[in-house]
Amino acid sequence: RNLVQQNFTTERPNQIWVSDITYFKVNNYPLYLCVIIDLFSRKVIGYKVSKNQSTHLVTSTFKHTFEERGTPNGLIFHSDRGGQYISGAFTKLLRNSGVQQSFSASGRPCDNAVAETFFATFKKEEAYRREYTSERHFRQSVDGYICFYNEVRPHATLKYKTPQAFEAAYTNDYIEKTCSNSGGG
Repeated sequence: RNLVQQNFTTERPNQIWVSDITYFKVNNYPLYLCVIIDLFSRKVIGYKVSKNQSTHLVTSTFKHTFEERGTPNGLIFHSDRGGQYISGAFTKLLRNSGVQQSFSASGRPCDNAVAETFFATFKKEEAYRREYTSERHFRQSVDGYICFYNEVRPHATLKYKTPQAFEAAYTNDYIEKTCSNSGGG
């Protein structure tokens, strides 16, 4: 069921995460990008690139992110109804982690608009402006863009703060960072 109902605001970090997968062709073969975004700050808190659009891609992205974020309690995880997200393995992982699973309605991309918008922005501002020469080149591009998105690019939804600054202001823990590969891509 859809626990989010297009209400894309939360009161604090780690209440609702949204996720999706997209793909790109690099040298005529697909690479898949899975992201997890915290609705509170719109920050991309986890991501992975893979040659396979598999349940493993989603489960490994979630496991890494869940640990990095301190195994939050009371979390809702929202996605579309893609096979990776409805798989028994992923559903069991969420249940065993104490996470409630939420799904977009079938054929309703607006139900997962934050993840969809991130991909549209990434494609427009980064991916479609480049011709990737290798998987490594694509991965470097993803790492760099997500750093830019989280730490440099202001968001109107966040009163023109960056996701990093918005989240840090909440926790009163803002430390100037340089872009680093902290996403696990």
